[in-house]
Amino acid sequence: MIIGVQRERRPTEHRVSLTPAGVSMLTQRGHGVLVESGAGDEAGHSDADYASAGATIVYARSEAVGRPDLLLGVLAPGPAEYELLRPGQAVLAFWGLPAAHGEDLRRLCEREVTAVGIEAIADAHGHAPVLTSMSEIAGPLAVTLGAQLLLNEGGGKGILLGGAPGVPPANLVVLGAGVLGTAAARAAVGMGAEVLLVDKSVHQLRTAVERIGRSVPTLLATPPNLERTLAFADLTIASPAVRGAGAPLLVTREMLRAMKPRAVVMDLSIDMGGCLETSRPTAFPHPVYEVDGIRHFCVPNLPAIAARSATLALTNALTPYLAAIAGEGVDAALREHPELRRGVYLYRGRCVNESLAELFGLALETAGTPGT
Repeated sequence: MIIGVQRERRPTEHRVSLTPAGVSMLTQRGHGVLVESGAGDEAGHSDADYASAGATIVYARSEAVGRPDLLLGVLAPGPAEYELLRPGQAVLAFWGLPAAHGEDLRRLCEREVTAVGIEAIADAHGHAPVLTSMSEIAGPLAVTLGAQLLLNEGGGKGILLGGAPGVPPANLVVLGAGVLGTAAARAAVGMGAEVLLVDKSVHQLRTAVERIGRSVPTLLATPPNLERTLAFADLTIASPAVRGAGAPLLVTREMLRAMKPRAVVMDLSIDMGGCLETSRPTAFPHPVYEVDGIRHFCVPNLPAIAARSATLALTNALTPYLAAIAGEGVDAALREHPELRRGVYLYRGRCVNESLAELFGLALETAGTPGT
């Protein structure tokens, strides 16, 4: 099989989908790997590193995207590049299609590709290994950046996240007790912040507290509870997510008006549409904007700023699926690996994801899909 590793074109995306070690694993098994020139530069992996691992370096974007049987990306090619994709091709990447424009999705269907969202790959219990690996990086990153945003030089009120003797710590509210929220809460507790963990599920809260390893106050995410907790928060990290679907709307503009002036909200579900009524995607070097005096940080794909670490974590999580697809072929891999099959949004252009079909009014066409 010919596998392609594309260079990410979005200016804020510094990761690459596969390390040279991951390429070596594939080439040693007899597969051809095409790596677009410069793909790994910002993650610290040169073209020479990939060539040494057995890859062929390609320079034309059309060849890098259109030639492979299986195209790997951190982020999937955007609508402007859909014409480069060919019928029957499989693309494994963060697609985030529930947040796509309807017309773009229909154009993608016309290309007759198999679109596998690595964010939606999951086992029967809902454990999503790729998403988990990125969330474990995004959580501590959010706390680090949030602590900076509370400081004067970060545009904040001059609050030290962990406080000091005789000085109270910042109040941090974490909305969503999934992997990202739990990782953020653990990091913030370690830095001395006053942390409140909020989720709609008691089971999820109980599991999160066990993983944090310390007693952390928790609260159910009802509208009255959200209003009360947001009113005293200095920093809010919001990370609710429904696998394979858009983010739920949790925070209304009216709730924001009750918050402290210059409080910070970080919407880390912005990749899937955002969970705040006032959220819109932002990017470095200007990641913050204000609405009603509340500072918003809504940077998608936050792990991209720790590109080398995130690339290694991504490769670790993807390797079993790459080995299966390359060794067995796409159809056989989908039949034999249900967790991989759960990540399929489109199979040869047909919508096979129930949430996506319902969201965009598409016909759900699972007949003939491997494993159905």
